[in-house]
Amino acid sequence: MTTPTAEYTQRLDERRAEERRWSRRDAHLAYARLAVFAVAVVLLVLAVRGNATSWLLVAPALAFGLLLHVHDRVLRRLTTSRRAIAFYERGLARIEDRWIGTGDPGDRFADEHHLYAHDLDLFGRGSLFELLSVAATAAGEETLAAWLKSPAAVEEVGARQRAVAELTSALDLRESLGRAALDVRADVHSEPLLRWAEHPRLLSPTWLVWIARLFTASVVAAIVIVAVTRDIRPLLAVLVVQALFIGPQLRRIEHVLHRAAAVTRDLDTLARLLTLIERGTFEAPLLRDVQQRLRSPRAAADSTGRRQEPPHAAPHAIRRLHWLVEVHDWQHNNAFLMFSMPFLVGTHLAWAIESWRSRHGGAVRQWLAAAGEFEALASLSAYRYEHPDDPFPEITTGPQREARFDGAALGHPLLPAARMVRNDVTLDETTRLLVISGSNMSGKSTLLRTVGTNAVLAFAGGPVRAQSLRLSPLALGATLRIQDSLQEGRSRFYAEITRIRQLADVAGGGRPLLFLLDELFHGTNSHDRLIGASGVLRSFLDRGAIGLVTTHDLALTAIADNLAPHAANVHFEEWFDAGEMRFDYRLKPGRVTRSNALALMRAVGLEVDTDE
Repeated sequence: MTTPTAEYTQRLDERRAEERRWSRRDAHLAYARLAVFAVAVVLLVLAVRGNATSWLLVAPALAFGLLLHVHDRVLRRLTTSRRAIAFYERGLARIEDRWIGTGDPGDRFADEHHLYAHDLDLFGRGSLFELLSVAATAAGEETLAAWLKSPAAVEEVGARQRAVAELTSALDLRESLGRAALDVRADVHSEPLLRWAEHPRLLSPTWLVWIARLFTASVVAAIVIVAVTRDIRPLLAVLVVQALFIGPQLRRIEHVLHRAAAVTRDLDTLARLLTLIERGTFEAPLLRDVQQRLRSPRAAADSTGRRQEPPHAAPHAIRRLHWLVEVHDWQHNNAFLMFSMPFLVGTHLAWAIESWRSRHGGAVRQWLAAAGEFEALASLSAYRYEHPDDPFPEITTGPQREARFDGAALGHPLLPAARMVRNDVTLDETTRLLVISGSNMSGKSTLLRTVGTNAVLAFAGGPVRAQSLRLSPLALGATLRIQDSLQEGRSRFYAEITRIRQLADVAGGGRPLLFLLDELFHGTNSHDRLIGASGVLRSFLDRGAIGLVTTHDLALTAIADNLAPHAANVHFEEWFDAGEMRFDYRLKPGRVTRSNALALMRAVGLEVDTDE
């Protein structure tokens, strides 16, 4: 079988050859346009001097128009070729662990008050979101971010897994999404688009449109009368009455036209994406449901209670709106404007746009949601294609409060494969707590993030970085990046106990809690720390929670003894070699038996006097 790297490399070479071909055509057409323009200038000079007929200018004018049309098509092909190149270059960067800084970090989704998003590097530079997202719309990014921040139900996870599995081999489809990605990401702004689509009608009552049509018919009739009788007075009378009719509505009409023009580019760009989804042939129920939301004759109602036209032809409906706005753009040409004004073209366009919003406005949110869900699935499928050794986890469906996390050869998906070390982690009814001891930099926090990040991937419906992973439905919470806040006037310890309290509330909820606590209560003295940590962890275990807690304070390893038989000590080791500290990042049973803190201080040049 062709490897993802080989497939991406082959396609990248083909797209680069395609880009060079279109670049040559671009240059040739640019020179041809320049030559035709030069010929037109020469003929114009000859015509002005009387040495040639002005009819000769028709040929270069037609040729120049044809070249403009052909050149525009070539430029579009060139642009999409370059986007395909960027798509495969970024894919290779992900496979080769060079992806940091190449994608959208999703900073706007960051929330330090979330129970685990900040702790597990879900957003920001080098984050899980940046690694996963190939979304082209804001809705796609928002959907993926929501999936990472909110574990799905077991049935939903299964549905997403089947959809992701089907999309994994759909490389042509993902490339097509990638070719559209830059336009869509730059152009589609969800909130302004939804505000426009769902806003109440600006033109009312609806019978006014019939009066406008009557005035247009009257103008046509008056023009016929002028042509027959040469009497312009009927036309002037109609135009005066027409102006009195339109005057009070003019501001609203202009407002409708300008607002539509502002969002139509968004919709036009979205239509290309929806067309790709609509034309696909899928078997997974979730993918078919996404298509159904774009096609099905299901009526909807917006916030004003108006009935909506069935959203079964989203791209076609959007193209209709685009045509209306394009005709309005013609009115920016003074010649066309003077011709169109007597016939109330702008007024009819405004009413047509309002009619479009009445029929389709309530469906726009549905279109965006469908596109967003599809793109989130496409993002997870791209990750699965590029990491074929990462399996789907098994979500167990045992007793409601039976918590389990059984991972074999777990690795952290954000770490380069060349330096990633895998470990086994098992938490179940027998061993529900692991107390991890070891020095700083030995791998304790990384293990917590490895467990948490794989749980996030599992409940989002994606594959996991492991040989295998079986886990029950779990809530998730962590304290790896708890910080003090000068602006909020809180200490690190206060922020930590506040988060612990939140986790305690979650532990009493419908799902068992998987907690990941880093250096628990290290902001207080050893006596209070041991008592407080033991009490909190016992309370968590009593509520059916499972989890991991790290410490470099050897006194806290007694927690495992206090909570036996449901707790166990494990540790990471380190050693000095040629004056440098070495780590193997392998999780070992039992508590750590030595500390190299003093030796490390001396290794960096600190003078440490150990004499009493």
